[in-house]
Amino acid sequence: MLKQLITLGLSLAFCSSSFANVESVKAKLVQQYPQVKIENLQATEMQGLYSGTLDHQIVYINEDAQHLFIGSMIRLKDQRNLTKDLAMKKDIVDFESLPFTDAIKTVRGNGKRQLAVFSDPNCPYCKVLEGNLASLNNVTIYTFMYPIKTQSVQSSKQVWCSANKDYAWKNLIQKGIQPTASADCATPIERNLQLGKKLGLQGTPAIIFSNGYKALGAYPAVEIEKIWQQAGL
Repeated sequence: MLKQLITLGLSLAFCSSSFANVESVKAKLVQQYPQVKIENLQATEMQGLYSGTLDHQIVYINEDAQHLFIGSMIRLKDQRNLTKDLAMKKDIVDFESLPFTDAIKTVRGNGKRQLAVFSDPNCPYCKVLEGNLASLNNVTIYTFMYPIKTQSVQSSKQVWCSANKDYAWKNLIQKGIQPTASADCATPIERNLQLGKKLGLQGTPAIIFSNGYKALGAYPAVEIEKIWQQAGL
């Protein structure tokens, strides 16, 4: 849908009509363009302009629902990227609601800072992230084994059934050493797969910070530290 709209060459325009509200914009959009499904519609700091999501991307629409804008909104007085703020809020996860008993817990230093990581043992980028995480200190890492690759399911279950889960996981993800434990114990693997789908994790690795911010990819340790610093974590 979004690509089709871009092809049509829709652009941003401002009109001089009276200030509308969210409900009236929604009504106009449904009446005039029912095929355009904009979600999370809300007013912005700019009068007459509303933000929403279309095909998982931040878009803006004016009050008469006739013009669509795709791009970043920058507030000049402090150079803040308001579109980036919206994108971060859109992906916020309730960190405290995560089922940590279904994850492998690793504590370093005082363990004050917290991360939840979704990882597949056969994902090359997950291996890179694991190495990056190893250089972090004063952190508690909850690793949710998320075997989206079929060949990863059995070894993930074996890791969970191991006497030392953390040791077995690091041997597998960092050294490629297959766990020797049988996979006949009760594991959370299926629950983790369902949880990942619920959170919209279509790939690995994924990092969830304690403020709920979700980041996808093998983030370098310095970038993780930077996010902690910017978020005051």
